[in-house]
Amino acid sequence: MSRGRLAVALLAAAAVAVFFAAGWHRYLSLENLKAQQAALQDWRAAHPAGSAAAFFAAYVAVTGLSLPGATLLTLLGGALFGLLWGTVLISFASSIGATLAFLVSRFLLRDWVQARYGSQLQAINRGVEKEGGFYLFTLRLIPAVPFFVINLAMGLTPMRTGTFYWVSQIGMLAGTIVYVYAGTRLGRIGSLGDVLSPGLIGAFLALGLFPLVAKRAVDAYHARRVYRRWQRPARFDRNLVVIGAGSAGLVSAYIASAVRARVTLIEKHRMGGDCLNTGCVPSKALLRSAKLVWQIRQAHKYGIRTASAEFDFAEVMERVQRVVRTVEPHDSVERYTGLGVECIRGEARITSPWTVEVDGRVLTTRSIVIAAGARPIVPPIPGIERVRVFTSDTLWSLRELPQRLVVLGGGPIGCELAQAFSRFGSKVTQVEMLPRLLAREDPEVSEMLRGRFAAEGIEVLTGHRAARFEGPQLLVCEHAGSEKRVELDALLCAVGRMPNTAGYGLETLGIPVTKARTVETNEYLQTLYPNIYACGDVAGPYQFTHTASHQAWFAAVNALFGGVRKFRADYSVIPWATFTDPEVARVGLNEADAAAGNVRCEVTVYGIDELDRAIADEAACGMVKVLTVPGKDRILGATIVGEHAGELIVEFISAMKHGIGLNKILGTIHIYPTLAEANKYAAGAWKKAHAPQRVLRQLERYHAWMRG
Repeated sequence: MSRGRLAVALLAAAAVAVFFAAGWHRYLSLENLKAQQAALQDWRAAHPAGSAAAFFAAYVAVTGLSLPGATLLTLLGGALFGLLWGTVLISFASSIGATLAFLVSRFLLRDWVQARYGSQLQAINRGVEKEGGFYLFTLRLIPAVPFFVINLAMGLTPMRTGTFYWVSQIGMLAGTIVYVYAGTRLGRIGSLGDVLSPGLIGAFLALGLFPLVAKRAVDAYHARRVYRRWQRPARFDRNLVVIGAGSAGLVSAYIASAVRARVTLIEKHRMGGDCLNTGCVPSKALLRSAKLVWQIRQAHKYGIRTASAEFDFAEVMERVQRVVRTVEPHDSVERYTGLGVECIRGEARITSPWTVEVDGRVLTTRSIVIAAGARPIVPPIPGIERVRVFTSDTLWSLRELPQRLVVLGGGPIGCELAQAFSRFGSKVTQVEMLPRLLAREDPEVSEMLRGRFAAEGIEVLTGHRAARFEGPQLLVCEHAGSEKRVELDALLCAVGRMPNTAGYGLETLGIPVTKARTVETNEYLQTLYPNIYACGDVAGPYQFTHTASHQAWFAAVNALFGGVRKFRADYSVIPWATFTDPEVARVGLNEADAAAGNVRCEVTVYGIDELDRAIADEAACGMVKVLTVPGKDRILGATIVGEHAGELIVEFISAMKHGIGLNKILGTIHIYPTLAEANKYAAGAWKKAHAPQRVLRQLERYHAWMRG
């Protein structure tokens, strides 16, 4: 604790100690106030200004230090100063005192609480930042909630001091008036129960519910304003129209059809979207072929003296398309039509909050789900127009292996494809502006992958900016003030994806987008118009197929049943994997995230090079890294680098989702020999670090005694 915090803590503790040591708490009883009422009123009459100032200061001190007695002081204020001036004095004194308590709590405890429990408090922090004033107002209207608890708790949140003060001033006013008025009748009060009668408690509860009802009314008012310039149809042909038949759109349509809603799915290109046609499915098929070629070349590691593989790259790419065609029926028009979904191929345009036009045909619908996906970014590098450029969308037309390939970008897509083409025989140079590959992962993870790439012959240029192209076969990069020239035959751009937010009516309706160019949504995935939702890549914040499907559930259910109940999209346990060799999989926090968020954690690492199955498979590289709450086995995050990491991480995903700690993972039987044992051994490493040393020393003495 800093000297300043220590001084404030000691000062507050001393003030509280003096309060109780001097016996002042004994004066703050109803019987004492009634006994001293006449004397106090004489004092007030003799010194009107001084008595008001002294009372004000005492009230601020009691509330600021969270001492007992504020209720009795409120009654005393009514008895001494009457309803009007008593209310004025106490309203300002209580608000100032509450704000002082709020600031003391913030100064002493907020940093520690947020550092220790930051990950658990993220949802609360976001709620307070967005609607903290509203919820504080509701709490202030219900005296059953101790005000000092509210003061101290709010100090631990991101709420602004000004907001806390004025909301407290307004919110406590109703209760202040009731108690001050009761104080003007102090002689008639036998106990505090006479003030809070059942009827009055009911009235306060009604007041507490009032903001919730008011919020609904305000939301309805805002909705009416948003919809004001649009003519609502008298009836609707559909319950839901979904724009885009990628992962998010398909799941949205599937859910709607499953609950017997009438749903239309519109896709202008190919069913299945990027994942089926240009993303997950073809890329994993390509990676598998590349890995097989690589393993054959490494046959000597398996005790096989010679082995070779002849392949035609065109045939490899045809195999990729065969895999796509095999998976295609899962996402086909025929399947979804059979499920009861109306599938339309064409370009959709939202023409009003309830109408979507497709090639001249107007569809009316109660709700709309936007699942328009994203597209690869091609950066405007000077001279790039003269280069043979591919993206993850256009790569699949290749039938001839480029001899020299430059991969622009060090993220998951760039890393996966750089390794694949290198294994097929291309001379690959990977260019990344940031200091390392996979910048969202921990530095040692990036270094593991960089080391593997270097061993396989990939030239990795991190910290290099692509400055310009000099002709179709020369890239000039800038690094630390110098230039590096890289020859190439083809360029693969893998620098990110841009959400598709133009061309289908968002501009017409005035639906805003974020700085990241995603459609702006609330926690329910609603856009500016409460009946229009967005999910998947177009909504962010993640661009994964599985998160798109996850969001689609919330978007579809809220769109269909939001009038009854709405569900906030849950991002508490989001996993992902990069399918390089070795694979990199992660869920929750890593060390870099924990440091950035000032989250205290313990780190446990188990090296897969010690795992029997990995050694047998010639895959003994990588690690399992687990972050836990200090001193506890609760998992904050996990990162796995190694063979089949994308499958192994599932145990930690399930554990985090369902509150299972490392002790239970350690106590679960894992089949031997499997790669999954790495998770158990990581849990064992954590347990060993937390072994009760004192107990073990005592056991050692016991066993020595037993040996005689």
